Amino acid sequence: MIQRIDLRGQTLSRKDLLDVLPRAEVGVDEALAAVEPIVADVRRRGAAALRDVAERFDGVRPGALRVPAEALEDALAGLDARVREGLEEAIRRVRAVHAAQVPAEHATELAPGAVVRQRYVPVQRVGLYAPGGLAVYPSSVIMNVVAAQAAGVEGIALASPPQRDHGGLPHPTILAACALLGVGEVYAVGGAQAVAMFAYGADGSEPQDGAVLCEPVDVVTGPGNVYVAAAKRLVRGVVGIDAEAGPTEIAVLADATADPGHVALDLISQAEHDPMAASVLVTPSVELAVAVEARLVDLAEATKHAGRVLQALSGPQSAVVLVEDLEQGLAVVDAYGAEHLEIQTVDAAALADRVRNAGAIFVGPWSPVSLGDYMAGSNHVLPTGGTARYASALGVLSFLKSVQVVEYTRDALGDLADRIVAVATDEDLPAHGEAVRGRFQ
Repeated sequence: MIQRIDLRGQTLSRKDLLDVLPRAEVGVDEALAAVEPIVADVRRRGAAALRDVAERFDGVRPGALRVPAEALEDALAGLDARVREGLEEAIRRVRAVHAAQVPAEHATELAPGAVVRQRYVPVQRVGLYAPGGLAVYPSSVIMNVVAAQAAGVEGIALASPPQRDHGGLPHPTILAACALLGVGEVYAVGGAQAVAMFAYGADGSEPQDGAVLCEPVDVVTGPGNVYVAAAKRLVRGVVGIDAEAGPTEIAVLADATADPGHVALDLISQAEHDPMAASVLVTPSVELAVAVEARLVDLAEATKHAGRVLQALSGPQSAVVLVEDLEQGLAVVDAYGAEHLEIQTVDAAALADRVRNAGAIFVGPWSPVSLGDYMAGSNHVLPTGGTARYASALGVLSFLKSVQVVEYTRDALGDLADRIVAVATDEDLPAHGEAVRGRFQ
């Protein structure tokens, strides 16, 4: 079912590892051709284009693109009590973790009267996206909204695809999560068109829309399919984005002490998301590899979404990677840079501290990725496709700008004046020097 890659006995450079390790083909470049006319149409025609695209791709033409307040209230009133309890606990934990991420402002006094302060300012308005394709993700609503709220963002808008089975509104659990979080600006808009609406704003086309359906935002965040990723690439620079998220990934670094049943269950849990999801086991233990492969066959066929799970596990993006030892295993997982990395080994915590590249690290047998997806308190919007080499999880800093405030006295500037003039003259920018010298003449 799942391919095996044997790296034992080989000394591989980072480039060699990048070439040999499995990876999903996201196809953002190919998706751009399909997305460009949609983005342009939404920019030009606003709400009219949003309705046309919804009818084409979602199979329903929404009457109300902005979700009425009573629909949010009704969704929350109808939410299953156990689900509500789970969402509320997730909100509490995620809020506690993200509140601790808010950086403190600080000032550096470089000399008497020479002070540089660092301020952190939230962006004014954000557009958050919650997918609604193969699954429903109220958890993604929580991850996006709580991070923005903890950052102090004043204007929060959220979009999720209209559902034919729900009268052209987003899924009721999405709406209920918005109501729990106090988000009242919610749109029945999906895919690339939602990204375009947030980036450029949208004029109304019907009386219920008003003259302006949606004002432009400063930052767009949230997971989505390849078309959402392509739309983000198109509007990057017009707005800030979190990342061009690709299919979900899990890598498990495990030794002979790991429970093969736990490992197999965790690999399947991510394969359940999407046929393009990547599930990778890295291990020096052939015995564990064999046992996990056997368990995958049994468990995958028995799970509810067996079709997409089997497709994901048998795809080129998934593999069991055999390594010489855990040292080589660390090199492999660092080169792979997984969205989710589980470490199920002896001294797992010590190994976790040595990992450089991962979106989130789950330490030991009792910290599965599913915990992070819902209630660990961490954020599950994470870098994919190896971008963990330079990118971070969604968090408070995704919605903050740093602003430097420079305040010097006359004496403090005078102490530097000659040196500023010298450097400015060397750069052939004499007016820079005169702007300083002129203050003392």
